[in-house]
Amino acid sequence: MRRLGMMLGLLGCAGCATATRGLADRYNPETGRYEAPKHELVYHLPVEDALLTTRYLFEKDRYAVMEKEGGLEMFTSFIPDVTPPERYYIEGKRLGPRQALVRVFRIRYFQEGVSAPEEPGRSKGQLPDLAAFSNVPGLEGFRPAQGYRDLAVEQKLLELLEMAPALELVGGNPPVALDPSVLGEKGETPATPPAPACGAPVENAASLFAAGGVLLVADPLGTHEVPSVALRMVCEATAQGLPVTLALSIPAPEQPLLERYLSSDGGPEAVQQLLSESAFWRRTYQDGRSSRAMLGLVEQVRRLRVSGRDVALAAIDSDKARGNEREARMAQHLLGAQSKRPQAWTLVLAGSVHARTTEVSWDGDYQPMGARVARALPSVRFLDVGFQRGTQFACRYNVWSEGVECNVFGISPGPEAWQSSKQPNGVHGRLYLGALTASPPALSSTSTKSP
Repeated sequence: MRRLGMMLGLLGCAGCATATRGLADRYNPETGRYEAPKHELVYHLPVEDALLTTRYLFEKDRYAVMEKEGGLEMFTSFIPDVTPPERYYIEGKRLGPRQALVRVFRIRYFQEGVSAPEEPGRSKGQLPDLAAFSNVPGLEGFRPAQGYRDLAVEQKLLELLEMAPALELVGGNPPVALDPSVLGEKGETPATPPAPACGAPVENAASLFAAGGVLLVADPLGTHEVPSVALRMVCEATAQGLPVTLALSIPAPEQPLLERYLSSDGGPEAVQQLLSESAFWRRTYQDGRSSRAMLGLVEQVRRLRVSGRDVALAAIDSDKARGNEREARMAQHLLGAQSKRPQAWTLVLAGSVHARTTEVSWDGDYQPMGARVARALPSVRFLDVGFQRGTQFACRYNVWSEGVECNVFGISPGPEAWQSSKQPNGVHGRLYLGALTASPPALSSTSTKSP
């Protein structure tokens, strides 16, 4: 296994669910029964990375962690001040190159020749199959006699692996040459312009539509669902006769290219011209802002305009600035776009930190774009995004390979999203999208890693 590095960033994972069996049972005093996990979490990352993160989880709590031959099994030193002796046993399974299963067991030892006591809620015939713990290291004079899945530890592992922020890579991320083959063969433009794929209206969204209003939506980058819900809201608002400006995290210098595409027929030549002349869609490391779903949203805006809807597209990001300078430029670009169409309803998709209308708790000097805009336009509203465990295409720092990796990662909602009644400061509501699904870059579906 690779060496353990400092935990500067977290790896992502994604999951599917399968049934599990009774060895993982743990006694629930509230129900008086032994309960098993209802699902197995399959992480979309190499099993070595998942186990390194598990090792970090225990070592930061001062446990010694030892590997068994093969590297897919680990066990810890004994838990302090616990009698009879107990330790953790970790089992990793490689289900694919980027599919891993990790189970964490808490094993209890009993003296040789002494029967394990019967436990409430479980008959003798319901005790765990101890043969399953045959790989657990022994202890002189003791034997591993009882064990259960420690779901609390596994939840901490899930948080480390799936609640990591995505990186937005600006500056030092040059474009690569466009391979024409990725666009396919040029075809004829349809005689009848295709209709926009609006879909059903978003429940209760109409109350957010207002002339001159600005709505910031936190965007988990690189998903299908956020661009889809944005399109549905734009469709509904424009159907009511309300002008709409859709602001996206695309660098402002791309605005002329977008305008030219929106005025085109949307055919293959127009698409190729947009992508070949753009530095944004061809960046070496695609961070989710340039996903296929986002490019599809640009096309849907073009179709809405062709159908007669009053909708504009605004590129508000910066291609080089970072930190507060970037936030200031994004706010300036957004306020400029809003001032050009003051009677329009402005819908903004931006990363959750950018969209916040209050200061962030971890850096009092950091002023998000949303907070800057809210000072100029007090009517600004911010919606957080609620979702179920799913996947996204994003860039994250991989501490084990010591570089940035752009790939499909898992994404789970943080604890604050579990209770809808407890909104963070500056959040005016939550937009629920269900399970998120990754949308890869418009020009590439392969992963990239920095040196």
